[in-house]
Amino acid sequence: MLKLLRSAASGLRTPLAEQPVIRFLCEADNLGVIAEPVSAGKALPGWFKALPAVEREALSATNNGLTIKRCMPFLDAMTTGWIIPLAATVRMEVSEGGHKVDCGWDFDLTMVSNHSPGQVAGHPRAPSPPMKFHNHWTVVTPPGWSCLFVAPLNRPHPAFDVLAGIVDTDAYRAPAHFPLFPPSADGIHPVEAGTPLIQIFPFRRDASALTMETWIGAESVENAADRERIHRSTTTRDGWYRTDARAPR
Repeated sequence: MLKLLRSAASGLRTPLAEQPVIRFLCEADNLGVIAEPVSAGKALPGWFKALPAVEREALSATNNGLTIKRCMPFLDAMTTGWIIPLAATVRMEVSEGGHKVDCGWDFDLTMVSNHSPGQVAGHPRAPSPPMKFHNHWTVVTPPGWSCLFVAPLNRPHPAFDVLAGIVDTDAYRAPAHFPLFPPSADGIHPVEAGTPLIQIFPFRRDASALTMETWIGAESVENAADRERIHRSTTTRDGWYRTDARAPR
């Protein structure tokens, strides 16, 4: 996985040659003004932080009371990669049954622009008009690395739905903007500065995961035995997946 390295002077320092680095660059006047990208693990939503690991009211002889906070696949999805936040507060005013959206902001940079509805004709979110959040960070990866940009996982925002995309960030060294659909409900929907907009997953384009062959068929006796062993092991104690199956982070 790529690493993000910083110097005390707030600029990115030159890393060791063998260590791949992801760089987030902005115009000099924006540094220290707009919210900075952070590792996804540092941007967990408040509701998740407040959620107890065990719901005491549900705990009983037949219910371990565990909440989603103890689900490692859920947590790993939320904490992997990086988050780019919204640079400045945007107010989205939806009217005419979701057909019209007006956006305003006080910051001196463009925050939102429109796409033509014809660009997404037939999309399930129609007639909600397609729009685009303007991102003011350039993401730069080493040669051979691209980035998957997706809406922050397991934390949907009620005011927007960002669409996913893959950018070859080793060659496209300019800000990638984020297409979105606004909310369907009429009214004013503020989106505060610092709100997580996009989650970034860097990956090597030549990785075997992108080129591996596909095999579809019935499980073997050995496969069935593995499946049953794993299923039964997860019921012996809480946290088996975390201690016995999950790779170290």
